[in-house]
Amino acid sequence: MFLSSSALRSWVLTGFMALLVTHVPLAEARVHHLHRHHHATQVDPDPRHMVLLSVTALVVDEQTQKVVYAKNPESAHPIASITKLMTALVVIQNHQNLEETLTVSQEDVDTLRYSHSHLRVGTQATRLDFLRMALVASENRAAAALARNFPGGTAAFVQQMNLQAQKLGMKNTHFEDASGLNGANVATAQDLAVLVGTAVKVPLIHEITTRSEIQVPIGRGGRLVTLRNTNPLVAHEGWQIGLSKTGFINEAGQCLVMQATIHQRPTIIVLLDSRGRHARFSDANRVRRWLEVQDQTALGLLSAKPVPKSDVSL
Repeated sequence: MFLSSSALRSWVLTGFMALLVTHVPLAEARVHHLHRHHHATQVDPDPRHMVLLSVTALVVDEQTQKVVYAKNPESAHPIASITKLMTALVVIQNHQNLEETLTVSQEDVDTLRYSHSHLRVGTQATRLDFLRMALVASENRAAAALARNFPGGTAAFVQQMNLQAQKLGMKNTHFEDASGLNGANVATAQDLAVLVGTAVKVPLIHEITTRSEIQVPIGRGGRLVTLRNTNPLVAHEGWQIGLSKTGFINEAGQCLVMQATIHQRPTIIVLLDSRGRHARFSDANRVRRWLEVQDQTALGLLSAKPVPKSDVSL
């Protein structure tokens, strides 16, 4: 007996619907299983299993001074514009007049790397505005002008930077300029943790470095120009940042130092020599997520590699 074409179509449609009813719940179950599996994924609490893109990294619990994560912390690296934190310390601790007007000169122009600047030769602003530009937008001419206008000039200013490093116990740190353009500006991650811990206690540095943007009168005729923070994390609600500074030159790679409150604990993060424009920020987010799932009583018990106690005291 042969089926009519209409009956055949009805038979095929009925079979297809039966298959659909059978397999859709299976498909939904499969998706639900994958969804549950995705959310059940845990961050490995062992810091030796945390993979960071930065060649050097150090995470310190600021309250206990315990190192909670360390990766090549004893190696001295070029630090690029992280230098500007020491520049700010020298300006502030020497009680220089922040309302004094400074002028960008030809001496402040970068002839080493020919880096971009928002500041034309002849631009005038207060010392405070130059400090803000150096810390937020990492303006190299601003840092150079701050050093040049120090009593005794740039050489005396850099000498003060190195003296301050010695006073803080930054034994493996050396400065050659105030901007960080010079690759001979070097420090270990341990020394930078000391610098961050000192600088964050200076209210003005805390206030400036945590701004997502600033407005400064550096446009034509003193027009206000908006400059954004070189660290986009300061604008993220998930972060409670107390200090931030970025840096980059070819020798240093992408660098980032921060002080932030994570899981109700003040924490210092040092990330040096990351490769890729966003690698240092991705690493910072990895560190934060890792710390957020930790049992706080276990912090400081493990590190990415064994670090002698003498090498991690801050």
